[in-house]
Amino acid sequence: MGLFTRNKSNKKPIIKQILELIPNSILQSSIAKHKSDKFCSKYKTYDQLVSQMFGQLNKCLTLSDISTAIAVNTTFIGDLGLQQSPARSTMSDGNAKRSWKVFETMYYKLLSHYSNLLLRHGKAMDIEEIKGKVIKIIDSTTISLCLSLFEWAKFRTAKGGIKIHTCLDHALMLPDLVNIGEAAVHDKRGHPQTVFAPGTIIVEDKGYFDFSLMMQRINADNVFVTRIKDNTVYESICEKELPVDKDQHILKDELIRLTGKKAIEVGIDQVTLRRIVVYDSEKDVQLEIITQELRWAASTIAALYKARWDVEIFFKQLKQNLLVKTFTGTSENAVKSQIYIALITYLLLELIKRCIAKGAQVFSNLCEKIRFCLTYYHSLDYVCNQIKEGAVKARGKPNKPNCQKSFNF
Repeated sequence: MGLFTRNKSNKKPIIKQILELIPNSILQSSIAKHKSDKFCSKYKTYDQLVSQMFGQLNKCLTLSDISTAIAVNTTFIGDLGLQQSPARSTMSDGNAKRSWKVFETMYYKLLSHYSNLLLRHGKAMDIEEIKGKVIKIIDSTTISLCLSLFEWAKFRTAKGGIKIHTCLDHALMLPDLVNIGEAAVHDKRGHPQTVFAPGTIIVEDKGYFDFSLMMQRINADNVFVTRIKDNTVYESICEKELPVDKDQHILKDELIRLTGKKAIEVGIDQVTLRRIVVYDSEKDVQLEIITQELRWAASTIAALYKARWDVEIFFKQLKQNLLVKTFTGTSENAVKSQIYIALITYLLLELIKRCIAKGAQVFSNLCEKIRFCLTYYHSLDYVCNQIKEGAVKARGKPNKPNCQKSFNF
């Protein structure tokens, strides 16, 4: 596909090869849209992207770490496309002053640019009955912050925090809508978009169980699949017959009508809904799922809700392999910039994993190999597919240690 070199050596370090996966047109159009290089003579948007992505991939915990690591070799600085290595104070000013929106725009443009390629090499599990339908998985993750350092991120009395509200496209297995807000904001109010194109399936946890939100989805011809709250008042209309010889994890499939006061106020009491009880053998719990879709098999609804775990996997991989819990700046702008650059980095790593890494490689293992080789002048193909665990023989005869006489003190 023309993105990767297929031999061992390369004239550019691994970090530069990853950066070059961002088309210059996307970089320049994002900069132009937000005028992010205006009045900047040295530390431009590209410089900030390079330093922050280097910090993400190399797990640098401070700006001093990033500055020192990039400055180790002058040739390396030039090969990154930089005129000079960034100073700690310069990076701090850039994090505070350059709008995080330029990196948000860059992420969405990259996702659009590579969407067909990512889909072609994606491994999302198809659910046969609804194959080809658009599935959105909505959830959020909370990141705790020290309130004395991040005063703008007040969560509780003595605790700070933010939430990353995420809409994961199931086919892409990547977020196509992200909103970073205060941790105190409830999940169901954290997403700027509540309805999608007609026919879209929306899978959510019971944190999003809300009668008004459900009516919006019904009116927009969206199918919702979520957990029902324990205190929900309803009456059973009829119970559907379960198959005898399959889907033994389905315990109940019934049609219901919501009868609570709030349901009547919203008008959803006039809509026939479906309640499916599923046994989760891994956690040894029963899950009560609710949807307005009456035609699909109960196993299809259960499989849809199970797919919700894909967003949990995304959050886990993001937090374990990239820096979204430890921040190199304390302002709201710095935090949001770092998170969106982490998302850009995650997208590019997924692109490498799907399009060049052979076999079923674990995401964390791939990240580790790239981190070890970040400043090496190898090809991505070599790093992904040739570097393996185990002993490797030295080339030529090893030099014997020069044993000197010890001194007695």
